[in-house]
Amino acid sequence: MPNSPREKKTKLIFDVAIKLFIDKGYAATTMDDVAKTAGISKGLSYFYFKNKEDLYMAVTKKAFDELKGVFRDIYKQKGRSGLEMLTDLASAYITFTQNNSMYNDAILNFMGIMQLYTQEQNKHKIHPLILESEHFRKLLDIHHDCGKLGIQMVSQGIKDGSIRPELQPEVTFYTVWSMIIGYERLTGPVAYEEKEIKIHLDNWKPGFIKLLQDMLKGTIQAQKPQVIQASLF
Repeated sequence: MPNSPREKKTKLIFDVAIKLFIDKGYAATTMDDVAKTAGISKGLSYFYFKNKEDLYMAVTKKAFDELKGVFRDIYKQKGRSGLEMLTDLASAYITFTQNNSMYNDAILNFMGIMQLYTQEQNKHKIHPLILESEHFRKLLDIHHDCGKLGIQMVSQGIKDGSIRPELQPEVTFYTVWSMIIGYERLTGPVAYEEKEIKIHLDNWKPGFIKLLQDMLKGTIQAQKPQVIQASLF
């Protein structure tokens, strides 16, 4: 809990910004909106956050911190196999995206920024105020924290025999993470009632989890065609 007046004011601005980002969207929200809703002067809001981009990066860091908490809570559970932890993580991650859509959007937006940031020829496409944000620099240091915990879960699964021994932990976890992100992105199309394909949200999630487990356990095997020997005469 914030104790000092500065901490309380920072939290107030932060909480108001999150609500506005949810209600109006990031693009439509201004620092004027944040200041008026918080009941403070615009100048004071700039004292705590340099600009809207800096504020959004602060929100994004909070989103990663919250997601890391989901990972940490699952990883610290005792007596769980690596496969059980990853299964729990998949369900918990999906719940996180459903209950924290704004945080999830901020995380996905940051991933898009990083795609540009790591390509020198595209770095100029990032808003310069984002690059100047101290919270963006902090994100560069912590955005792989969730991945590190996920990799440890895979490594634990390989060690305890619940996950295929030939899998490489880093590649495996980031593949799993990409699948979970894809699941969340496709919930809208799957939920659309006018689609022609026969898939529904109520049977997709358990099917998704089972397929994920089968992939990690190695129970999915290609069926070799049977060779039929027959005489030509």
